[in-house]
Amino acid sequence: MRATPAALTNQGDYCDAPGGRVWYRIIGTGSGTPLLVAHGGPGATHDYLLNHGRLGDQRPVVFWDQLESGNSDRPNDPSLWTVPRFVSEVDALRRHLALERVMLLGHSWGGAIAVEYAGARPSGLVACVLASPFIHARDWVADNALYVAALPAEVAATIAGHEAAGTTKSAEYEAAIKIFYARHLCRMEPTPADLQRSFERLNEAVYHTMNGPSEFAVIGTLRDMDCSPRLRQIACSVLFTCGEFDEAAPSSVRRYAAMTPKARFEVFAGASHTPHLEVSDAYFTTLADFLANADGHR
Repeated sequence: MRATPAALTNQGDYCDAPGGRVWYRIIGTGSGTPLLVAHGGPGATHDYLLNHGRLGDQRPVVFWDQLESGNSDRPNDPSLWTVPRFVSEVDALRRHLALERVMLLGHSWGGAIAVEYAGARPSGLVACVLASPFIHARDWVADNALYVAALPAEVAATIAGHEAAGTTKSAEYEAAIKIFYARHLCRMEPTPADLQRSFERLNEAVYHTMNGPSEFAVIGTLRDMDCSPRLRQIACSVLFTCGEFDEAAPSSVRRYAAMTPKARFEVFAGASHTPHLEVSDAYFTTLADFLANADGHR
């Protein structure tokens, strides 16, 4: 039986998933198809995406912390830190909540989860949103290398020097990458509280093992990841979004959208990797319109 929106709403609970329990929270009692929201990282938390709860008057919005992150179980088992296992959390949540029909949004690393899930053409997936998605590691590295090269010369040199020396835990490196992040991760000052909370709760072991020492130095287990062949296999409607200065560069995201059968692409002027925070009204107008249209064609 499909759970009703009223039955879905909660302030936090746990769901059994492969490897341990994942914590989830649901906002909203709208009558539309529920939206699952996959956060980035890897190793981050749902907090920085919480303003997607403003869609709750239209549909239940389901947030969760991936295993090893936030409020979820932390078995500290690197054998579990694989793309297929993280993707399996989507099915675990759907079974737990009895969601026969669902929409899926993946931001950044969560975009890889969403592509892999949607590419398998699961029953009942009504729509997919790929927000500033991490889809192809080599594209991501190449795009962000151009951004690094455009930084002040002394900043770029500091980054290159510490990466070459393997001293990326130094205070100098941390200060340099903050300059990059202020241009390409979030251009708001001060950092929004929900985003700061995700930074503070980041599981650095997962992030460094899978990604690497920074957003643009992808040298971990994801360094050869390429989900782009899956795009052609997605059957539902897909919305691709990114910011003008996004780590998920507009040129690459536009190309991914062109590879996807039922795709729409939107780039938000003045924003970087977090348009939902930086230009929230424009972002949520676009998102709400897409989701409502997808519901209308079910």
